Amino acid sequence: MYTINPTKITSKFPILNPTTGVHRFAFSRTIQNQKNGFLKLGLVSKAVRCAVIRPANEGCLDEAIEAVKDGKVIAVPTDTLYGFACDACSVKAVNRIYEIKGRKLTSPLAICVGDVSDIGRFVVTDHLPFGLLESLLPGPVTVVLTRGESSILEKSVNAGLDSVGVRVPDSDFIRKIARGSGSALALTSANLSGQPSSVDINDFKNLWEHCAFVYDGGILPAGRAGSTIVDLTVLGKYKILRAGSAKDATISILERHSLQEAGATP
Repeated sequence: MYTINPTKITSKFPILNPTTGVHRFAFSRTIQNQKNGFLKLGLVSKAVRCAVIRPANEGCLDEAIEAVKDGKVIAVPTDTLYGFACDACSVKAVNRIYEIKGRKLTSPLAICVGDVSDIGRFVVTDHLPFGLLESLLPGPVTVVLTRGESSILEKSVNAGLDSVGVRVPDSDFIRKIARGSGSALALTSANLSGQPSSVDINDFKNLWEHCAFVYDGGILPAGRAGSTIVDLTVLGKYKILRAGSAKDATISILERHSLQEAGATP
């Protein structure tokens, strides 16, 4: 009687190996063919969906951009954490992110744009001191601003809120995806809601299967604090909503541009 070692087979035939990200097949049984002396490998007819792991590099950009345009969710590295990203102007894609994370629809998502000059397409920036956004971004900061009447952002993103957190990460890969998509990316940390944030793709391995692609940028060095979140909706004021990884540097820039902390005594 012949026996089959699945490990040896998958090493010689990568299409059967889930780590290549093609598809994963389940072994159902082996049947000995006495007449021909061969073993027939029985495969289940339906392929089990598994994540497609790709390096976060230039060679994978077109693929990532197309996935976003097609309304799919991808996992990408940023300058702080790994995040789930999709087209922020697609209701279906945005709802899919909420489903993956097990997140309440009332919990806001941030958006990511490719360049500081894109921010005004989605939120109001006219009240900010000249050069402030360029001093803060790109970088590990989320700026919360009022959604403008002319915003092209999908209305279901942060429904019921008149403000949106905006990121321009200091990370070329995700910024180029945002530019190529022609839109903004809805962006949130790649983890189940309430669980620790991810600095390695293996931190959210249990969620790979829900992504069209998982882009591996290695272990991210910034730690799990995430971006510093600052509310800039009020003229001349700022409010730190989350300390994150760049609180002190962010406050220094804000005060250099003559902004005062909300609630602070002049």
